[in-house]
Amino acid sequence: MSRTAEVDLNVVDWLNNVIAEHGSTPSALIPVLQEVQKKHNYLPEELLTYIATALNLSPATVYGVATFYAQFSLDPKGKYIIKVCDGTACHVRGSLPIYEAIRKRVKLVDGKATTDDGLFSVETVSCLGACGLAPVITINDQVYGQVTPEAIDLIIDVLEKREGM
Repeated sequence: MSRTAEVDLNVVDWLNNVIAEHGSTPSALIPVLQEVQKKHNYLPEELLTYIATALNLSPATVYGVATFYAQFSLDPKGKYIIKVCDGTACHVRGSLPIYEAIRKRVKLVDGKATTDDGLFSVETVSCLGACGLAPVITINDQVYGQVTPEAIDLIIDVLEKREGM
């Protein structure tokens, strides 16, 4: 957490309200981080430092928690977070070609997870808990079952139309 940045005063007010709601004790750390993740789709570094101070924790402790749990991300995520299940049932039924079709369709290259325009993030997950619908993806927690690589174009088309593209 070496980068220093100005924190927007509106964000500070919002974060102070979140901390007041959950309490300013160390036990409030995870709920506070969850609220920040929900609002920003990731955990901005400058907010982690602010949270550490507000909860009387070391920045290393806050960073350690933020990097330990898979639900948190330190990297900005897209508006549409696409999760491709690669659990056993989904893998056997072709989740990897679906993952590649999504990456190709949204033009993700060089191991990047988020598109340059910040619209899409694509990641694989171990299980989405919908094995009977395999292969499965979620987009911002909406479940799409029995997905095929061909269906990806239709799904992405709908999202892009929402965005006026």
